[in-house]
Order: sequence, then structure tokens, then C-alpha cells
Amino acid sequence: MNKAEFIAELANNSGLSKKDAEAVLKAFVKTVEDELRKGGKVQIVGFGTFEVSERAARDGRNPRTGEVMKIEATKAPKFKAGKSLKDAINA
Repeated sequence: MNKAEFIAELANNSGLSKKDAEAVLKAFVKTVEDELRKGGKVQIVGFGTFEVSERAARDGRNPRTGEVMKIEATKAPKFKAGKSLKDAINA
């Protein structure tokens, strides 16, 4: 499902117009992004938790030359599904 299909389904399930559904989706994404940027987490009970995962700096190898190279520390968004979502998928 792509973004347009998701917005259409969201509008269908909520009774909103596609334009309003798109605005809701954009607001949701921006809110999650802003909170993660601040280092916080967003927990939606029954759905899951969005949080930031920190990856430590490490040494890697260039696969072409075998040369050792330094990989810098990074932060990455992470989603952990909640129990209700897992149960719904596995039912």
C-alpha cells in the first residue's frame, strides 16, 4: 500500500474527506518526527512505540578493497509493535 492508497483507506474508514485524511496523516508524521528529534518517544497503547535507537561508532571494511574504515555513530528511528497489533496480525 502506497501513501495515496493509505490516505484513501484512512478517509474511507474514518468518514473524512481525502484532503482531511491527508492533513491528519501529515500532522501525525510531523508530530512523531518532532518528538523523536527532541530525543523523546511516542507510545500509542495497542499499536506500538516510536523511539530513537543509537548506533555506536564502529570499524567496518570496504568490501571492494578490504580496507578498514571508520563508521560514525548515528541515530535511527525504531518502531516496536504493541501486543494488540502483534495479536491482530497473528490471528
